Amino acid sequence: MKSNWNAVKIIFITIFCVLSLFFTGGLSATGADEVVKIGLNYPETGPYAKQGLDQRRAAELAMEEINSAGGILGKKVQLVYRDTKSQPAVAKQNAIELFDKEGVPMIFGGSSSAVAIASGKVAKSKKKLFFATLTYSTETTGEEAHRYIFRECYDSRMAAKVLSDYLKKNYGGKKYFYITADYTWGWTTEDAFRQYTDTLDKDRHKGMLTKLGATDFKEVLTLAQEVNPDVLVLVLFGKDMEIGVKQAYAMGLKNKMQIVVPNMTIDMAEGAGPEAMEGVISATPWYWKLPFEENYSKGIAFVDDFEAKYNRYPSTSGASAYVIMREYKDAVERAKTFDTMAVIKALEGHKYTGLKDEQYWRRWDHQSVQTVFAIKCKKAADVKKDKYHLDFYEVINKMKGEEAAITQAEWSAMRTKVDAPTTLDE
Repeated sequence: MKSNWNAVKIIFITIFCVLSLFFTGGLSATGADEVVKIGLNYPETGPYAKQGLDQRRAAELAMEEINSAGGILGKKVQLVYRDTKSQPAVAKQNAIELFDKEGVPMIFGGSSSAVAIASGKVAKSKKKLFFATLTYSTETTGEEAHRYIFRECYDSRMAAKVLSDYLKKNYGGKKYFYITADYTWGWTTEDAFRQYTDTLDKDRHKGMLTKLGATDFKEVLTLAQEVNPDVLVLVLFGKDMEIGVKQAYAMGLKNKMQIVVPNMTIDMAEGAGPEAMEGVISATPWYWKLPFEENYSKGIAFVDDFEAKYNRYPSTSGASAYVIMREYKDAVERAKTFDTMAVIKALEGHKYTGLKDEQYWRRWDHQSVQTVFAIKCKKAADVKKDKYHLDFYEVINKMKGEEAAITQAEWSAMRTKVDAPTTLDE
């Protein structure tokens, strides 16, 4: 009888200890072996913070959907966040910590190409995956491409290509002036733009470099005003673009020249304001009205769910983060494992339909090949008719991904110039 009572006491003590651990955080409702952590290395602060916020919002929406459907291979997804501040050194240290301390098999996020390249190099050294989310430099899947990095968004070459048809038709032979962010995205974007708009002559088509995160562009805009070009290309992004466009508008430059912003998200347009953005030309791989215009069911569901959760429409930054989460899940499940090389093989060459028409992960450079769009910002009065004042875009041209993207021969020649291997296997 006494031994039975001792056994009962042991059981009660064990239960009490387990419950104590649970309620004090020592144990979680989902065991560690039932969770897969995924790293979101994104700009919570800095000049690209708005684009980072949309990535986090969309990633959390995707996580909720994935977990409600059973997770990935039966494991619930847990997002682990780090702030890159849009600084490559910070992003690099974050990536090391995410891989080594948090044990994530995959990292995604970021809104700076320098950050994406830095994160990708860490992934390569750790033999883990990195998905570039908002990085438009051609170097990301060009000179800096390797087996462990994939890019879901388009690149600046694709943007320049889709814009060049319109610009050549309407501004062929005209004088251009470039104001460019002084880092890899800015350099490669200006180079691609000059190539496809026939403005390679820098004596005629002048340009100036500006620091990422600058808060005043009046000095370089005054120089542009003195040069008096027909087309002013602001190779600026995020908060930089917002400030640059607002100051150009305040100086009356929009009345004298066509303003072009090579890459844009709706939160950038929102920040600059409908009046300043009216008539500005840009490019994008996706916009929130596209699924409704073309009846893309997955895209419609994403926009509706995002709006219901956050009371606004998603940008292309958020759309890319959402698609990456879904694509990673599908690739792991096709591979039936989280093993990096098995997942890479499941991704390479794979065709998918995300939030628009069909895309595919190109095998030899890991670029997502996709349809791209040239857009012109609507009149301010029309933008304001939308309940969130986010209906900015009128499509002026679109181009299939195969036509817009770099060819394998061009890619190989570019890699050879920098002594990089011409296959990702090397």
